Amino acid sequence: MKIINILKQNTLSLSFEVFPPKTDSSFESVKTATEEIAKLRPSFMSVTYGAGGGTSKYTLDIAKNIKTAYGVPTLAHLTCVSSTKETVHEKIREITDAGIENIMALRGDIPAHLMDADRTDWAYHHAVELVRELKAAKSDLCIGGACYPEVHPESACQKDDIRFLKEKVEAGCDFLTTQMFFDNNLLYNFLYKIREAGITVPIIPGIMPITNANQVERAIKLSGSFMPQRFKSLVDKFGHDPAAMKQAGIAYATDQIIDLYANGITNVHVYSMNKPDVAEKIQNNLSDILGK
Repeated sequence: MKIINILKQNTLSLSFEVFPPKTDSSFESVKTATEEIAKLRPSFMSVTYGAGGGTSKYTLDIAKNIKTAYGVPTLAHLTCVSSTKETVHEKIREITDAGIENIMALRGDIPAHLMDADRTDWAYHHAVELVRELKAAKSDLCIGGACYPEVHPESACQKDDIRFLKEKVEAGCDFLTTQMFFDNNLLYNFLYKIREAGITVPIIPGIMPITNANQVERAIKLSGSFMPQRFKSLVDKFGHDPAAMKQAGIAYATDQIIDLYANGITNVHVYSMNKPDVAEKIQNNLSDILGK
């Protein structure tokens, strides 16, 4: 099923993101974790794609297994940074041949060893170029894109960020998923601004359950996320106790999701970090709300 059709349904839904293994030796354990999450019957699952395509050979394997073995709609990530057009077109063919109907078009993180490289001759510099490539391929894929409620780390200001986002949507994105955020008011403000700018595609909020204190620094580094005082107090109080921090982090994420649903958001995406127990506890916390 195409994700845009899921988003058109006027019912509450919950989806999860998983990531593929980095090595052959960890494939089976990651596969098992993603299968346990698939058994929760989420509305869909997305499978990430490593920096520079580092784990790309596993993305399709995991996505295909989720779809065929468990009947869960899948969203395969595809990044274009440092890739050739030939490589991208081959990946598109592999995705469509696998029967996957949804693709997340991303620029991707620039690999560390290429940070100082001359990028002049690169085939792709921004995600909008990949979106255009996907539309030109006439593959009939449902195309998703990323957006940043708190401004893309490389953007000068939010006004420019929204202008570039609109360009990406006009190139062919069917829906957008947000980067993680920890203050829902930031999302509501962002939604107001992009709707004013004429961006009307569905927006799926992305929620990251912080279940250990070490994740906080990484979350800030990845997204530049604002940490509200309420969340900082939670980490200060429970961060030294792994079990308590895990429970508090799940409760905080659940509270965010409930508030989103209560304010008219119908679809929420959880960055599950391949943790079936975290995914299950969040879903159980929402069972009556979701009707599961």
